[in-house]
Amino acid sequence: MTTDLETLRLLAWAILMLATVGVGLLEGISSGGLALLSAVGERRDHGHALIRTLAPVALLHAAWLMLFLALIFAAWPIAYAVALHSFRCVLLAMLLLLMLRLPLLYFYRQLPEHWQGHACKLLAASGLMMAVGFGLLAGNVLKGVPFHLDSDMRVAFLGDLMTLLNPFAVLVAATVLALLTMHGASYLALHTYGGVQLQLRALQWRAGIGFAILLVLTGLWISHLEGYHVTSDILTKAASNPLAKFVKRSEGLWLDNYEHEPWLAVLPTLAFIACGLVVWLARRGQNYWAMLSSTVCVTMTSLTFGASLFPFLLPSNISLNSSLTIWDSSASPIALAVTVCAAGVGLPLLAILSRWGHTGFAASNWHDGELDTPPQHPPISSSTKE
Repeated sequence: MTTDLETLRLLAWAILMLATVGVGLLEGISSGGLALLSAVGERRDHGHALIRTLAPVALLHAAWLMLFLALIFAAWPIAYAVALHSFRCVLLAMLLLLMLRLPLLYFYRQLPEHWQGHACKLLAASGLMMAVGFGLLAGNVLKGVPFHLDSDMRVAFLGDLMTLLNPFAVLVAATVLALLTMHGASYLALHTYGGVQLQLRALQWRAGIGFAILLVLTGLWISHLEGYHVTSDILTKAASNPLAKFVKRSEGLWLDNYEHEPWLAVLPTLAFIACGLVVWLARRGQNYWAMLSSTVCVTMTSLTFGASLFPFLLPSNISLNSSLTIWDSSASPIALAVTVCAAGVGLPLLAILSRWGHTGFAASNWHDGELDTPPQHPPISSSTKE
């Protein structure tokens, strides 16, 4: 049985949303957790606890980011090329930070003691800048990217680095940083105890409050931000041609999908409620349930971003008709079919592998002598015991 092009594009987009959630949940743990090193790592043993917890699963977390990029490359090569050209400064910095992070995590214990402090600072900077980078990319996608496609499909980026550092993108970056910091603290608080866990709980609920405030501010800004809408007929089954449509830009259009499908409002509502639960549960020391609530919060926030943007992938604020959607920038039907099949198999396998990795290796029973009782919810794994 053959699948038509419209269905393939929708399936690829759905898989992309699942990959986005995976990146937020897992790479978010690494980025948010490492960003906490600057606050928790003042004591060397606390910094060691965080690094020892994150190191065994860091490569699995990075694999989700690689899957996300591979999926965009295979399913929407035009969008991949435009994003790589437009965001090259940010993407290059993030790639270098990721390449630096993995060796430092895995060889941290082998470093001389006087070098471990420098490695800890580099890891903290890596987590902080990765989280900020994700936010800058998301903010600029919502605001629109200053690119133009000519009739020969050549890409012209008409901005610079300062264009990407616009106030709205900075606000989204701060929101994402607070979200990932909360999520990283939730994970680490579940896998540590003693004094470091107490510090993480405090950072966890503070980051949750910060995210809730920033989420409301971002939502208010988006309601007045110029969004994008396709005014011509949407050719869902036609060959990809980004220039074969007309796009308008107007205030509040990013809320258009919520007007047509009111049930979508459940997504940001659940994100806000879950964030409140994280704050409440963290203050009560319910680490397991706080982690589950944080997972729901990250998932709903990621889905809110995708639902607001649909069907756009990369809108252009300079040449509106050059904006890229899931319908007009996809690969050929055969390439899409292969991508959907491969991702349909690879995504569950990576999820199972990630679960196995966390169950088998991620537990870190840390004890620094300040709290002699184990945590209320012990780590998932009992493979490492002290």
